[in-house]
Amino acid sequence: MSNSLLIVESPSKAKTLKKYLGKDFEVLASYGHVRDLIPKQGAVDTEKDFSMKYDLIARNTKHVDAIAKAVKEADAIYLATDPDREGEAIAWHLAEILKQKKLLKNKILKRVVFHEITESAVLAAVAEPRDIAMDLVNAQQARRALDYLVGFNLSPLLWRKIRRGLSAGRVQSPALRLIAEREIEIGKFQSQEYWSIHLDSHKSRQKFGAKLFQYNGEKLTQFSVTSAEQQAEIVASLLAGHDKATVVNVEKKRKQRQPTAPFTTSTLQQEAVRKLGFSTDRAMKVAQQLYEGIDVGGGATGLITYMRTDSVNLANEAIEEIRNYIGTQFSAEYLPKAPVTYKNKSKNAQEAHEAIRPTSILRSPPDVRQYLTPDQAKLYEMIWKRTLSSQMNPAKFDTVSLDLAVGSEANLFRATGQTMVFPGYIAVYQEGEDDSEEESESKLPPLEQGEQVAIDKISGEQHFTQPPPRYSEASLVKALEEYGIGRPSTYASIISTLINREYATLDKKRFVPTDVGQVVNKFLTEHFDRYISYDFTAKLEDELDLISTGKREWIPVLSEFWTGFSQQILQKKDVERPGVEQLDENCPKCGKPLAARLGKRGKFIGCTGYPECDYTRNLDGEPSESTEPVIVEGRTCPQCDSQLVIKAGSYGKFIGCSSYPKCKFIEPLEKPKDTGVTCPECKEGSLIERKSRYGKLFYSCNTYPKCKYATWNPPVNEPCPKCAWPILTIKITKRRGTEKVCPQKECGYVEQVSPPE
Repeated sequence: MSNSLLIVESPSKAKTLKKYLGKDFEVLASYGHVRDLIPKQGAVDTEKDFSMKYDLIARNTKHVDAIAKAVKEADAIYLATDPDREGEAIAWHLAEILKQKKLLKNKILKRVVFHEITESAVLAAVAEPRDIAMDLVNAQQARRALDYLVGFNLSPLLWRKIRRGLSAGRVQSPALRLIAEREIEIGKFQSQEYWSIHLDSHKSRQKFGAKLFQYNGEKLTQFSVTSAEQQAEIVASLLAGHDKATVVNVEKKRKQRQPTAPFTTSTLQQEAVRKLGFSTDRAMKVAQQLYEGIDVGGGATGLITYMRTDSVNLANEAIEEIRNYIGTQFSAEYLPKAPVTYKNKSKNAQEAHEAIRPTSILRSPPDVRQYLTPDQAKLYEMIWKRTLSSQMNPAKFDTVSLDLAVGSEANLFRATGQTMVFPGYIAVYQEGEDDSEEESESKLPPLEQGEQVAIDKISGEQHFTQPPPRYSEASLVKALEEYGIGRPSTYASIISTLINREYATLDKKRFVPTDVGQVVNKFLTEHFDRYISYDFTAKLEDELDLISTGKREWIPVLSEFWTGFSQQILQKKDVERPGVEQLDENCPKCGKPLAARLGKRGKFIGCTGYPECDYTRNLDGEPSESTEPVIVEGRTCPQCDSQLVIKAGSYGKFIGCSSYPKCKFIEPLEKPKDTGVTCPECKEGSLIERKSRYGKLFYSCNTYPKCKYATWNPPVNEPCPKCAWPILTIKITKRRGTEKVCPQKECGYVEQVSPPE
């Protein structure tokens, strides 16, 4: 085989593959998607079978040009983009671009798919290429068209009815609904008091406790005891003349706890949030690095299989290697007689993927840790342990339940104990949980039926019911999966979009909808309830899955959606503007009614006589900061010689010309601090310290808008030792201390400067 070209998505993957394929292959990267819908109305022509108008993505034009140049010299072209719908679509777009350039005459063009970047997997895939799977491409095109039709029709409506710059998404809007509806539940929640009654006892210095579950012959429920007086009465009656409790029942059982399945994309994201403190986005980026290849001695190699998958299955070869490893590294009782198999919980588990696993279980975390960044090492270890534990025997526990009578068998307390007798898979890995306390191991003293024990204490404990918890990233991902909203590969981008659009914020790692998010959700649920309902969104995902397997045609699916959705858009174009709630109070400035409104910085109270009357105040009753311009003494405008004034704008205070809008001169109130670090993007300007509209510091090129480079972290005038990017940045976190990091996301370089305090 000679003069062949293989095209992948990322440059780091290209380097790894080049090592395996040798001198007969040139390997180039597309750097992700190469074409997208034109960003304007009419990109999807609903009158012409939903034909789509694509354009090259500007930032990747140079990479497409390099590919086109290499194609001219190649005899065979292999499209080895990622093994999922998005990857299949990128392969198809590349093929279409090359056809349009008339570069494929007398050329072999084939699709190559591999789920792990190891030499054997890559060479096997290249030896058995296939044609582009148009069912997968059509499913991706249908998804893109649906997202476009929702975004380009709902967003302008939000602009007109709520505020400019807002947007709605087919999948993000139901996700926002989850967060907003949980907040409504919390707001409506009324806490209820209840009490539990406990008995403290001991035998031979071993203390234990029991809880009252039956009183006067009646089983107790959560709200059987609801006041301090009631519990005091029960405690007094139980203690009256009784100093011993009698064991009336002893029940012993042997229980097993099964290991959890290997990671899917969803469970990997959830565990990375719970156990490692990662965001879903960070988890996926680190997983991508592990998949694409890292030099662990002897050249780059992929450390894990493809990280976008719904499957919990493992390849037979992988299972055999894992079982051999368990057999040699653990005692015989840890190894099951037969391989452990798992069933997919997701009804839409798609494509013939494996679960996420190490490409070789023999590559243990200690063996590779020296070659990995801290994030890579943590995530790899978690994947390695989860995979290994999935093929081990269950954990075994001895459980004991004791019923103790006080006075008579009409009053029963229950004590439970659990002792691990064999750790099994827990010796390697145990799954985390959201919003629940882990089951603790406790031992009870050996007791027999009829035996009596001393009553050390009987007391009541007060409780209050708690509102449902706000979603964390892990529990939101779990909810999205359970409702069938989006796909695991999109969860990280859904969450990022909600935060970037300022529809939700993270407070103590929990999602809280902003004022804007609540108003947008209220508008969408009132007027487009069907299209952002959980059932409708999940049903549409099912339709896309059917398209990907060839069981449905994509154009009829789009047509069915558009027929109803377009009518709804027309019906709602004249609905009243939301977000204005008139109050039973008059303006202290002009006497007109006041109203609660939605502004750029959230809700506020303002005069309905605006713009004639500019009275505003915060929701807490404090008057808003005056927006009256303040004269800058001793300075005039350098452009028109008018008086300069200090004004308050959307991004805070600034100095501007009093002759605005005739003269539009402005300058910051506080001069930006120059860091002295040369801009790594344009090499001309220097990076200066600025403040965002919310007061957060960031660093950007002083030639803006000519150069738009910016970073959130303080820059350091040192090149990255891994990718040679001209600067590093400083990142400080409680968990990891101070680190120097490369701002290039695909690089992932991290260097510890100082440990956490």
